[in-house]
Amino acid sequence: MSLRARLLAALSAVVLLALLGAGIATYSSLRAFLYQRVDESLTSIRAAPERGQGRGPGRPGGPAGFGGQDGLPTAGRGAFVQRRTAEGAVTSSQVPRDLQGREVTLDLPRVITGLERTGRGAARARFLTVDSSPNGTPWRVRALELADGGQLLVGLPLDDVEVTLSRLVALEAGVAVAALAAAVALGWWLVRLGLRPLVEIETTAEAIAGGQFDRRVPGETSSTEVGRLAAALNHMLGRIQAAFAVRDATEAELRRSEDRMRRFVADASHELRTPLAAVAAYAELFERGASARPEDLARSMNGIRTEATRMGELVEDLLLLARLDEGRPLRRDPVELVAVAAEAVAAARAVGPDWPVELQALEPVEVEGDASRLRQVVDNLLANVRAHTPPGTAVTVSVRRSGGSGIVEVADDGPGMEPELAARVFERFYRTDQSRSRRHGGAGLGLSIVAAIVAAHKGEVAATATPGQGARFSVRLPLRQ
Repeated sequence: MSLRARLLAALSAVVLLALLGAGIATYSSLRAFLYQRVDESLTSIRAAPERGQGRGPGRPGGPAGFGGQDGLPTAGRGAFVQRRTAEGAVTSSQVPRDLQGREVTLDLPRVITGLERTGRGAARARFLTVDSSPNGTPWRVRALELADGGQLLVGLPLDDVEVTLSRLVALEAGVAVAALAAAVALGWWLVRLGLRPLVEIETTAEAIAGGQFDRRVPGETSSTEVGRLAAALNHMLGRIQAAFAVRDATEAELRRSEDRMRRFVADASHELRTPLAAVAAYAELFERGASARPEDLARSMNGIRTEATRMGELVEDLLLLARLDEGRPLRRDPVELVAVAAEAVAAARAVGPDWPVELQALEPVEVEGDASRLRQVVDNLLANVRAHTPPGTAVTVSVRRSGGSGIVEVADDGPGMEPELAARVFERFYRTDQSRSRRHGGAGLGLSIVAAIVAAHKGEVAATATPGQGARFSVRLPLRQ
């Protein structure tokens, strides 16, 4: 059974009980009122004989209200009047007739007991309701104790009372049916309105089950239970969506890491293959008799030494990147960036005199870090200029402050490169030959080492370039506090 049906059933039951209670109370009140009026009528009929106990009713000089025969009080023709002795013997009576002219017989006990006084000085009396024959109409009878111990019985039919009560019952039944129907209709509307948030919650849950994790339950409010439920569900959905987002981001990062690792292994294998092949070739040349020719022996030994040096540098670069990737702590000493840049510029002028280098620094810039690694950053940036620009390319190294950071920039006026290529220059083993000379070989790890060292110092490095207008590499490091 659905919640809506249970609520409607409960509401209908409550309304039905309320209508039933109101109907019973109304019926009982009206019945008591009508019976009271009949009782008052019966009391008025016997009022005269109570006051005239000294003389017989209906006799000359008797009290008012008497005039019937045999000492009976005067009453309407439809009334029942009877006088009994103390033993229950009927001494006189007035028996009414029904519409067919038949005498009405009341189902009265032979001796009526239980009479009580209704006030000081009043005779004992009792009201009772009895059936009649032949038509079964109920009668209301009042039994009054007389001075001689006998009883005077006065009765009136209750057919008008029963008709009135029957009409009341029919009216109450009709009103109850109409009220119950109206209550059910109103309750259905209210239940539908009240359960609408639950329907929306169900719809939202189905949408979320279908993969729409950004859906939220409407109707958040702290004033209703459903509103608080919606708020709790939305909070839970937000946490779930955040967890899924973290999971997706983690999985994506793992996939990217795996891809980078595969490319790294492939590129490292490719880079090591060339010097190993050269060493193998020189060894084969030696085996073929180069040792007997001094010039060939010298060329073979020199080539083996060169390729071994190249492999050693590549392995050192790979080990450095591995240590930086592991997050091994670097030295944390005060480092003056202007001094580091000046040393790197002096070395670059000595190594590559064909590339004029200018240093621009207006004020001291002190950071915290490893001086040798920061020197390697500037050296690699200058080596990158020599490797990818033609001789005569002017280079400017500038050091300055900007907010809470120290900035080192290496800019050249060489051929530049496409912006989309500049975004990839810090990838490991990445090379681009567009508009660049590549006069010097290399494994493509120099700028990757720059990015790793800067990241280890909690800094940032970026490259900007425009074809034909040179390139600019900017390193931003936090100043020493």
